[in-house]
Amino acid sequence: MSVRLTVAQAALRFLEVQQVERDGERHPFFTACWGIFGHGNVAGVGQALLERARSGEPGVLKYRQGRNEQAMVHAAVGYARHRDRLAAHVVTSSIGPGATNMVTGAALATINRLPVLLLPGDTFATRTAEPVLQQLESDSQGDISVNDAFRPVSAYFDRVHRPEQLPAALLQALRVLTDPARTGAVTLALPQDVQAEAHDWPEELFAPRVWPVPRPVPEPSALKRATDVLKSARKPLLIAGGGVIYSRAEAALRAFAEATGVPVAETQAGKGALPYDHPLSVGAVGATGTTAANQLAAEADLIIGVGTRYSDFTTASRTAFAFPGVRFVNLNVSGFDTAKLSAVSLVADAREGLLALSATVGEWTADAAWSGRATELAGEWDAVVGRAYAHESAPLLSQSAVIGAVNELSAPHDVMVCAAGSMPGDLHKLWRTRDRKGYHVEYGYSCMGYEIAGGLGVKLAALEEAADGRGPERDVYVLVGDGSYLMMSSELVTAVAEGVKLIVVLVQNHGFASIGALSESVGGQRFGTSYRYRSGLSGELDGERLPVDLAANAASLGADVIAVADRAGLHEALRAAQKSTRTTVIHVETDPLQPGPDSGSWWDVPVAEVSALESTRSAREVYERGRARQRTHLEAP
Repeated sequence: MSVRLTVAQAALRFLEVQQVERDGERHPFFTACWGIFGHGNVAGVGQALLERARSGEPGVLKYRQGRNEQAMVHAAVGYARHRDRLAAHVVTSSIGPGATNMVTGAALATINRLPVLLLPGDTFATRTAEPVLQQLESDSQGDISVNDAFRPVSAYFDRVHRPEQLPAALLQALRVLTDPARTGAVTLALPQDVQAEAHDWPEELFAPRVWPVPRPVPEPSALKRATDVLKSARKPLLIAGGGVIYSRAEAALRAFAEATGVPVAETQAGKGALPYDHPLSVGAVGATGTTAANQLAAEADLIIGVGTRYSDFTTASRTAFAFPGVRFVNLNVSGFDTAKLSAVSLVADAREGLLALSATVGEWTADAAWSGRATELAGEWDAVVGRAYAHESAPLLSQSAVIGAVNELSAPHDVMVCAAGSMPGDLHKLWRTRDRKGYHVEYGYSCMGYEIAGGLGVKLAALEEAADGRGPERDVYVLVGDGSYLMMSSELVTAVAEGVKLIVVLVQNHGFASIGALSESVGGQRFGTSYRYRSGLSGELDGERLPVDLAANAASLGADVIAVADRAGLHEALRAAQKSTRTTVIHVETDPLQPGPDSGSWWDVPVAEVSALESTRSAREVYERGRARQRTHLEAP
């Protein structure tokens, strides 16, 4: 038996019946499709979405209208991360700029290893009407289109030239999307004529299909090698990455730490793997780390990386792990990540790997003095955090005081969302995470503009979980600087249209605070990092501040807006936003020259080797001292 449908209609029917299963829990994988329509998808995917919406059948993908194609992908990524990669959204665009707008979102998804299915429209497969509007022509390649830009940033890419190719492309797409070691953006480019082309499809294509999400266990000999190394250590430190969260391995991590006395540090993606006040939690590690975690990292004779890909921020550009002969054991579902830093490789699911290590180490524990020192150092850092939260500055608040107010007034299960600028570094060090899903900073790609769109995706996921009884009611706090807000604030309109409540704390410091500080550190004198008029005297952008009114802008997009000037006003605004049912933007000016507490760590940003500027020459001397501390970590395990 067969069913006659267009390619777009068949694709949606297939996607609606795909399910995932892990630990006996089964549910639909795709729940919604974001889309902005143009000539490349309105008659294909757009028509198919309309037809499905009018069908009255259960399980139809919900259509969500975005305002920017990149932002739609960000929202889908935020959704997938909050759902621990066990559910995903589809995103469709027209050809040309609609498609290329999604490339940044695709890179973000793949770098963070979060599933999203992209269906960009493409030029005609028949080529009879070429060049169509927005088509890229090449005099050397007849089969190229702008969608080829997705190839390097997709975990899987295919172009469906004929209807007969669709089933294989869809099956390969689901294989990658549901594989925790391979997942990321999957792109199926759909020529606009093929989308509307009819075909007789076998009925079995539309039968429900279950994709088991595996929990691979450690290979016995690898487990023995890792256990032997662990037992020989006296001062081990465990670094929890995002894999701990996605695997829902928090209980296994806690049991391992408490049984062995191994302190636990955390990456940006792993923050929340242990509550901040657990005696063995030493907080953020690396370039944006705490003094507690970084001091232990410098002295540890063994680093156990669980579910981390060891970005340069985590390793402080290879300066964090300074103990002579330090060894590494890497537990990760991805073999690619386990081989980093010349580690003993343990390819396994984070939860299953931790359970296996707990079983094999027996009665072994780290030195009691080491574990006690970790608790002591963590307590000292927490006192630093308390002082940063209470920091008084005039006439403007410091960023750390704003972070403290949000942390202290939010509920433990609420979610804080951020992505770029100076706030991710301060949040990594200062945010007191109390819930496994309470911290959501996109720092794999650190994409300016992710915050509001990503927060919208997080909120949609949280609302679904609360409605199904799988999670608590959560407020989502979006912390965004003026630079990121100006990059992409469009999805405030989407939140208002969908009736989805966000609490957006918009920090206004009249420029790029993070890059301003970085510029100063490399001798760049904060050049080009303030929002100012061009001066008639110098010809540079060093005149008066621009009169940008972001509060008025947010109000024009339909959000409720509260402008505050001091700590008391901020507290009052946060309480008002919590009581509201609408998206509220809290506008607060801060002093960009009031930094958060420093952990003394380093990040490798090269400084000009020769310069006429004294500031740059001095910065180069500091840079050379930092570079001298870098380690290759090439010693055989």
